[in-house]
Amino acid sequence: MNRRFRVHWAVISLFCLLLGVLATFVRSQERSSASSIIPEAGVPAPAFSGSDQNGTVHRLSDYRGKWLVLYFFPKAGTPGCTTEACSFRDSLLKLKALGARVVGVSMDDRSDQGHFSRKYHLPFPLLADPTGAIARSYGAAGGFLNLDHRYTFLINPAGIIVKRYLDVDPDRHARQIQEDLRRLGAREATS
Repeated sequence: MNRRFRVHWAVISLFCLLLGVLATFVRSQERSSASSIIPEAGVPAPAFSGSDQNGTVHRLSDYRGKWLVLYFFPKAGTPGCTTEACSFRDSLLKLKALGARVVGVSMDDRSDQGHFSRKYHLPFPLLADPTGAIARSYGAAGGFLNLDHRYTFLINPAGIIVKRYLDVDPDRHARQIQEDLRRLGAREATS
């Protein structure tokens, strides 16, 4: 019995190790293949158009003259995505005071975005991007399980990407963006 237990434990351990190595390899391949199409800071933000949870269409041009926090998240309602969205919700007044607007994007459909928004009282647009068209234009498509990568782009009032966040910590991301907006000279909004 003891020897049999050790053999099972060894097989399970080996399987877990191989699974971990495979997952790490897949993530590195996804990141390296996506990194060649992720827009750099200093270039115009790719134009987008998409419907939010209420059916309202949002375009990049709608945010001309304002700072835009365009964030991509993997799946509405999952733990990390909920933490990140609620952090933006709780920081929204401070972000707006700096002249910034927040727009979330995921490959969820409009119904899922609506449920997520209502459940957590999210007062900003969540664009439904079920085909991944918006995510592909920002290099955020095709993450683990073909879900969006957790990327954020800070776009200035002229429509230029000034900062990209490719390694997001959902717990502190909204604070990080506030600090970066201040560092970049964002001022109290006049409108």
